[in-house]
Amino acid sequence: MTYCVAMHVADGLVFICDSRTNAGIDQISTFRKLFVFSAPGERLIVLQTAGNLATSQSVVSLLEQRSRGSGTHMLNVTSLYDATVLVADTLREVMSRDRSKLTALIDLSCTIMVGGQIAGAEMGIYNVYAQGNFFQATQDTPFLQLGESKYGRPILDRNLTYHTPLDEALRCGLISFDSTIRSNLSVGMPLDLLVYAKDSFAAKAPVRIHQDDPYYSHIRRQWSDGLKNLLADLQPPPREFMAD
Repeated sequence: MTYCVAMHVADGLVFICDSRTNAGIDQISTFRKLFVFSAPGERLIVLQTAGNLATSQSVVSLLEQRSRGSGTHMLNVTSLYDATVLVADTLREVMSRDRSKLTALIDLSCTIMVGGQIAGAEMGIYNVYAQGNFFQATQDTPFLQLGESKYGRPILDRNLTYHTPLDEALRCGLISFDSTIRSNLSVGMPLDLLVYAKDSFAAKAPVRIHQDDPYYSHIRRQWSDGLKNLLADLQPPPREFMAD
């Protein structure tokens, strides 16, 4: 399983992915799920993947290979929407190719989030379904999730808005992951993180956050202690609520 979140606030974008693909008593595998296509000063496009690993790796490999050739590719499309269409078409291509060769019923589906900014256009994030159709995050719902989303979503619903400062959005995303990891074994460290400031067009590489990262460890403890203190400070229930 996996958990990925992409956040679109007024000041920029935040992308976070875990790196666990299998979890069990005797098998835990780690693979990168966050990929960057960039041209310094002109564009930054980020992909986040979930689902069938063979499918998602084939899609990313094809997009990277074609970006070094001629024709339409991730480094010359003129809008983020066109980049998302290209990702969707490549996903359909890979699934059609591989499905035609299978003799057993195997789920080849994967889901991909596409986010970033191209010069002359606004930032955005899109969620591409396995079928190739997609939708975009809006100011009313400024985040998208993939995978094991239910444990981390309440944090985002309660605290994240389009006008949330970029650094606060990052904290919100990391706490969303802490809540998910605490409740679901199939989501695990390390995390891959990329924060993008609006109109910077910086060719940034993802940052990898490990279990013992000082900042992540600090805010996890701070959040946990804060919740315990807040619960203790809540008004006691009325007498009629309690057992005799």
